[in-house]
Amino acid sequence: MHRTSARRSLIAATALGLALASAPAVAQAESTPGTNAPVKVTLTVQGPDGLLFKGKIRTRGHEVTTATGGTHRCDGTNGGANPSAVPTPTAALDDAARKRHFTWDGTWYASFDDYSVDTIKNVSGGGSAYWNISVNGTSTPVGGCQFKLNAGDKVAFTWTAF
Repeated sequence: MHRTSARRSLIAATALGLALASAPAVAQAESTPGTNAPVKVTLTVQGPDGLLFKGKIRTRGHEVTTATGGTHRCDGTNGGANPSAVPTPTAALDDAARKRHFTWDGTWYASFDDYSVDTIKNVSGGGSAYWNISVNGTSTPVGGCQFKLNAGDKVAFTWTAF
């Protein structure tokens, strides 16, 4: 009786081992880098009287705090523009200001889920101008916290009169 039980166990273990060995391998999900991986972009700020800033900035989407607008996320998920966090133009401006020691301010508009950039380096748009945001020479169709940046993009904030 003991032999029969041992033989059954051996057969069962062998069968299970063969089944597992011949089963197709289950593909494991590859880990993909997050879409909010830092990117390096060139940022230019052009005021009414000339260049205020130009430099390469490493950025990613993050919370932004302004004196007027308070603290809000600025990571591309604003307004449902992107399904996950991504680097954005306003986040790049914020990173440049912190790293290169200049100021900027913006009003937060909950209805747009985005900032309006009002002042950069003490230059205000005021009632007759605004800060236009463009990427690679084209004005962004959405706000600066909604537009996804890619490595190598050329981001410009340009003082633009009405």
